[in-house]
This record gives sequence, C-alpha cells and structure tokens, in this order.
Amino acid sequence: MGRSYLQHQKTAEKRQMIALVDCNNFYCSCERVFNPQLRDKPVVVLSNNDGCVVARSNEVKAMGIKMGTPLYQIREVLEANNVAVFSSNYNLYGDMSRRVMMLLSEFTPELTQYSIDEAFLDLSGFGEGEKLISYGRKIVKTIGKGTGIPVTMGIAPTKTLAKVASRYGKKYKGYQGVCMIDSEKKRIKALQGFEIGDVWGIGHRSLDKLRYYGINTALDFTQKSESFVRKLLTITGVRTWKELRGESCIDIEELPQKKSICTSRSFPDSGLSELSSLEEAVANFSSECVRKLRMQHSCCTEITVFAYTSRFRLDLPQHCINRTIHMQVPTNDLQELVSTAVRALRIDFCKEGGYQYKKAGVIVWNIVPDSAIQTNLFDTIDRDKQSRLAAAIDAINRKNGHNTIKVAVQGTKNKSWHLKCEHISKQYTTNLSEIIKVTTD
Repeated sequence: MGRSYLQHQKTAEKRQMIALVDCNNFYCSCERVFNPQLRDKPVVVLSNNDGCVVARSNEVKAMGIKMGTPLYQIREVLEANNVAVFSSNYNLYGDMSRRVMMLLSEFTPELTQYSIDEAFLDLSGFGEGEKLISYGRKIVKTIGKGTGIPVTMGIAPTKTLAKVASRYGKKYKGYQGVCMIDSEKKRIKALQGFEIGDVWGIGHRSLDKLRYYGINTALDFTQKSESFVRKLLTITGVRTWKELRGESCIDIEELPQKKSICTSRSFPDSGLSELSSLEEAVANFSSECVRKLRMQHSCCTEITVFAYTSRFRLDLPQHCINRTIHMQVPTNDLQELVSTAVRALRIDFCKEGGYQYKKAGVIVWNIVPDSAIQTNLFDTIDRDKQSRLAAAIDAINRKNGHNTIKVAVQGTKNKSWHLKCEHISKQYTTNLSEIIKVTTD
C-alpha cells in the first residue's frame, strides 16, 4: 500500500502535532469539585426532567449501568449502592468548561474548542518524544490543579489519531494522562486494537457497511484502497481514512454549519394544557434558537413550532401541533422570530378537548450566513432599525446575563413548564447567593 504519510512527516522541519484534551466524565467531575466527599464514590448525572442517565463516573460504569438508561429502571440499584444522583446543572458545567478552556489557551496560541469538554491544541514546535509528553503532562497537571477537573490528553499528527490516543490514555493509567502516537510503529499498534465503531467520524450507517466487508478495526480500514473507501463512504470517509494514516485533512473550523437548530423540552407531570403556559415555553425556545443563530452569525428563512401529547397516555385525548412559517427575509431578530413562533402556535392550538401537551419545541430551518441575505422589495420592516435594536439587546445581555432583556411573552421566572430538577446542585461558580447565606440573630 506504500508508505504512510506519517513516515514522510519525519523529514519535515516542523512536524505537526495535535493534542486532544478531553475532560474525564466531565459532568460527574464538575459535581465532585465542590463536593470532595464524592471522590472515588459512584456518581450519575441525569438528563432534562431527570429522565435518564447522561453521565457516569467510573464506579457506575463498573456496575454495568449504560448511558441513556431511564432513572425509574435503576432507582433501586442506585439506592442500594449509595450512588450520588444529580440533575443536569448546565450553568455550572458551562462555567467550568470556560475555566478549563481559559487555562488551556495559556499553553498554545492555537486552540479549538470541539465540545463542552474537549479541545484541540496545536503543539507543533513544542518539542518531540519525551519532551512533548512532559509538556503534555504539565498541561494535564495544571488543569487538574487549577479547576479540579481530571483530563486526558492524546497527541498525534492528526485530529483523528489524537482522538485514538486519548482513548488509550483514559483506558491505561500507565500513560499518566498523556498518550502519544508519534511513529509508524505506534500508529499500527494503536489501530490494531481500536474497534472501527469507536473511530471519530464513523457513524452507524458507515459501521454496517464496513463490517459487511470484514473491516473490524481501524487498521483494517486504513489498509483498504482510497478508491474503495471513496466508493463506500464518499469524501467524508476518505478524510477519516487519510487522518488515520497520518495525513491531516480535517479542520474543525471549516466544518459546515448546522442546517437547522432545534430547541425543545418535555414538560413535567402530565404536561401543559393552558395556551398562556405553552406560549411562554415556545417564546423561550424561540429565544434560545435566536441566541444560537446570532452566535454563529446566521439567519433562518423558516421556523417550525411543534407540540404533542404523550403517546403513552392512551387514557388522555391525543393531539399534535406542527406548523411551519416561511419568513419574508432571512432573519435572526428576537422579536420577529418569537412573535412568528407564537403566531404559529395559536393557529393550531385547540382550546377544546383538554389536551395535555407533553412536549413542545421550535426549529429554525434553511440557515444562511447573515452576511449574505436576499432582501425583499415589499418588506415592511425597517431592517436597519431592527439591527441596531438587536445589537443593543445583545450588548446588555452579554454584560448582565442571557435573557436580561427579553420579549414580554417569555414571562417571569416562575414557569410551570420548567424542567424537573429534584437533584440539582448549587451554581457554585455563577450564583453567589446560593453559596453565601447571611443570617441574623
């Protein structure tokens, strides 16, 4: 098959080395930071409405509890093993993520955050061999000391190989938190024992195709020809194939933006029956979609509102709302999209029948960059004025917190549709009033 690209890299004056820093059991680790007695104790974090398991400590993994397991199925097991159970505390997790990324940025001029608990660092020119491993361990130690969050680092010439190295770093304690693939021998050995289904970028559909052809490990995959991979998995699969062979060709920042953004939520208890409560929920979901649009400098041309009753409650009347409205001009304006979403809800809402809507959501479609908007000759909205107002609202919300300024229909803080969070921890890093209690005699 010819020499790997990794072999050709040896002659390069400045060899590219990419590090993936991955926070270990991130949600559970965040809960442990401010509750030291939970160290080495089993911990789980639940999804919205305390529905199912979304994060597990190593102790819980050893019990055989799987991701996504509903709470009601394992409640007795958790109680019997004294497992600490927490509701998702995204304010805490988001702020701890910010602190981790801030510390990481001090070690390299090029950092790309990939997810809430992962980041890629360009360590090219920071040394080779043991020197680079030592530098990586310094980073790992600094993050652990500075935030209390344990992290693992994988170092390799490509992002996909760095992902592979990170998995090995987590699996084997002998690496002391840093695993590096920097030679052809290490690459082959690492890929030999790496299941193809665990490779970054290989989805379920691709996995079925690969296994049909007897491809079970990452090494099996790299030994196929480029033409075979292209025919089977198109250009996306080829990029993964090249990355596993040592050729860097995936740039996170160049990945395509989302074609749609959805914000939805299941409601506690039996659900919502009042239009006013459902309007509040839909308005807030729309607001969250707007926030995400503006973060990625995009606009949408269509908005969909949906709400439906529980299909498991056959004793209750069933109803479904699903309405899509096309916008005259692509927009990311808060007032425009919230009012449109509420209007779409009102069109299909049925006052008669006593329906209990268990879930609702908002989807914005046909997303385009905000720098390339096709205007409409018959548009009745003053877009310049709208843009100035939106910029002012953004500035206030950035300074004082999300939803400091909001549309009236979003309602007050006391919402009947709020998530069920019976096991939520305190917002230790973002809300001082939850930590310091002042009492008077």
